Amino acid sequence: EVQLVESGGGLVQAGGSLRLSCAASGLTFDNYAIGWFRQAPGKEREGVSCLSSADGSTDFLDSVKGRFTISSDNAKNTVYLQMNSLKPEDTAVYYCAADPRSYCSGYTGWYDYWGQGTQVTVSS
Repeated sequence: EVQLVESGGGLVQAGGSLRLSCAASGLTFDNYAIGWFRQAPGKEREGVSCLSSADGSTDFLDSVKGRFTISSDNAKNTVYLQMNSLKPEDTAVYYCAADPRSYCSGYTGWYDYWGQGTQVTVSS
């Protein structure tokens, strides 16, 4: 059984940092692109960042470029999203997801597996 488990969310003041983790079981990140998505109340889910297993490339939502980074620890089968200089508009539930096509995409339909999400709240 494939399982993705996010952790690391919480409440932080604007300008602060959080590191989200996505730990996988039942699959290895070597064969999947891992995406981070977020969904704020009343809004559609949007892609935040992605790490391709095919070529190691990454992609970021324009509004988080320069503030967020994505990395992986294959030995731990975990992908991280480091979020710095957080803003109130970053408040959302953050999800990680795995795409077997291995290349990054912001299209949620390509992702076969999803975590349960972790809440990030940034206060002003």
